[in-house]
Amino acid sequence: MADRAAPLRLGSIAPDFDSETSNGPINFHTFLGGKWTILFSHPDDFTPICTTELGAFAKLEPEFTQRGVQLIGLSANNVDSHHRWIKDIDEVTGSNLKFPIISDPERKVAYLYDMVDYQDTTNVDQKGLALTIRSVFIIDPAKKIRLIMTYPASTGRNTAEVLRVIDALQTTDKHGLTTPINWLPGDDVVVPPTVSTADAKAKFGEIREAKPYLRFTKVPQ
Repeated sequence: MADRAAPLRLGSIAPDFDSETSNGPINFHTFLGGKWTILFSHPDDFTPICTTELGAFAKLEPEFTQRGVQLIGLSANNVDSHHRWIKDIDEVTGSNLKFPIISDPERKVAYLYDMVDYQDTTNVDQKGLALTIRSVFIIDPAKKIRLIMTYPASTGRNTAEVLRVIDALQTTDKHGLTTPINWLPGDDVVVPPTVSTADAKAKFGEIREAKPYLRFTKVPQ
């Protein structure tokens, strides 16, 4: 088994790598290109949950593109397999998958990004290599990892939540505000504790104070 990668934390620079993809070879840092990027992994081609996930992300891709976000998947198979699988995904889900899928048969990227299940030793392919789990990395234009979500192979992800987090992160970066539980665009946001109420009123206008430490306002238009 390969050595575990160094821990990736929020704020870490996304590790660079070179890889073949369904859209041709890439250098990952060059691919990032100063854009918001979502990297998400899958255990294997031609598997049921992965098929539903990739179709869902492909159908939602215009929403991500509208927000300046690009998608890139990963699965532990070669490019020829990816191309055949994409035809199945489009047929089954009614999608038109265009974003690249990384080929990672030797799990080089999976170990680099710690996308491997160390608890379930049965989660391996026919060669005995560990299969990747369902990880999501949101990477900002500065190549910093801003969010990490990890699901077991048995559980499909929620594309609406990934899109919601993009909206929340971009709102935070743009306005210096924070987002409460279940926040969606249009909802009230929270003034950070580091900003005084007087400064918040000067900057954002009306402030609703539930507690001295919990103050709500509207996203500036």
